[in-house]
Amino acid sequence: MSEERKEFGPRARNAPDDFESTLQLISKARTGDKDAIERLFARHLKPLQRWASGRLPKWARDLMDTDDLVQETLLQTFKRLEHFEARRVGALQAYLRQAVLNRLRDELRRKARRGDATDLDSLEDISVRSPLEEAIGREAIEDYEEALGRLKPEEREAIIARVEIGYTYAEMAEALGKPSAEAARKTARRALLRLAEEMNHAAR
Repeated sequence: MSEERKEFGPRARNAPDDFESTLQLISKARTGDKDAIERLFARHLKPLQRWASGRLPKWARDLMDTDDLVQETLLQTFKRLEHFEARRVGALQAYLRQAVLNRLRDELRRKARRGDATDLDSLEDISVRSPLEEAIGREAIEDYEEALGRLKPEEREAIIARVEIGYTYAEMAEALGKPSAEAARKTARRALLRLAEEMNHAAR
């Protein structure tokens, strides 16, 4: 791995006190806080690598090393984070997914110019919505943050782990000290229900 990649190299598994919301980390990162940038990078790298590997067509996955593509894209994107504005919940992950797709399209166009036929159309239907958007919809950032702040610490950590960081239930169980992936799933479900209740209450 190059020195540039080591700059934001993945950290160890998040400890409970590291479950700061993505929106709070973005605010710090835009002021140049290197720790916040590193935490955002580590938080989104593996989930985006899984997303790219699982959602891209097989012919696109074979084009180049998907993990390397995602890592390189995140390195470049986080260097320009001061230009990013979080206008909605889940915006950063959607922004990063779009950046990965744009990078892939660039690679495919270069391949086409070398005479290899490619089909970009199959990439157009890939969703860039974040897990957070899929879980609660495109709610206002302020409503989400306020509701999140009213939850118990375990509930807040479960939501951030599952829908902001994108942990699998097994990873979530490890991060939150749950005995099994099923226990983590139940914790996440309860936490999301509590979040929905708080957001609905605020809306009324």
